[in-house]
Amino acid sequence: MPIQTKDQLRALYKTPSERAVLKELKHIDPHIQRFISLSPFLVISSSDQYFQLDASPRGGEAGFVKVLDQHTLLIPDSPGNNRLDTLTNIIDTAKIGLLFFVPGIDEVVRINGKAALETDQVLLNHFEAMNNRPKLVIKVTVEAAYMHCPKALMRSKLWSVESQQTIEAMPSLGEIIRDQTNSLDPLESREEMLKRYMPDL
Repeated sequence: MPIQTKDQLRALYKTPSERAVLKELKHIDPHIQRFISLSPFLVISSSDQYFQLDASPRGGEAGFVKVLDQHTLLIPDSPGNNRLDTLTNIIDTAKIGLLFFVPGIDEVVRINGKAALETDQVLLNHFEAMNNRPKLVIKVTVEAAYMHCPKALMRSKLWSVESQQTIEAMPSLGEIIRDQTNSLDPLESREEMLKRYMPDL
């Protein structure tokens, strides 16, 4: 039986605890700021005007996302594949969702808010120490921020050494893309791919 109403959905689950409701903040507190300063990785979710969804990984040295104040984050747009899916979605809807990870910690931080693309030099100066200075920054105005419970990462054992796969568990990205696109181009080895990526890291 498909679930089609919120009442049907809620009937399957307990009422959320007061703690689960109250933990959602409208700003960045010192604990969330500390978590972001330790985070080298996040996932950005966004949508275009037709509700076509996208989730994109972003990474850098721990703290590469800057907390400008209690209500504002700056995310550098480092070199990628130039599809610009996230950036065009922000132009369409100005909405964004963020999920921050810290290796070794099972909690994550969730942030939702408004987003804008900025090329202001004052904002770009926050990232002058990066090897590849960004062309723009994603400026996020925080509307909701909270620590997410650790159950998902505990179940997945994401940080456990025993859960890690060897790189040979999957074909190289070159092999995968060749198969997916039916390309006749010469196969790029992992080593060649890494060498090509190095200038953008």
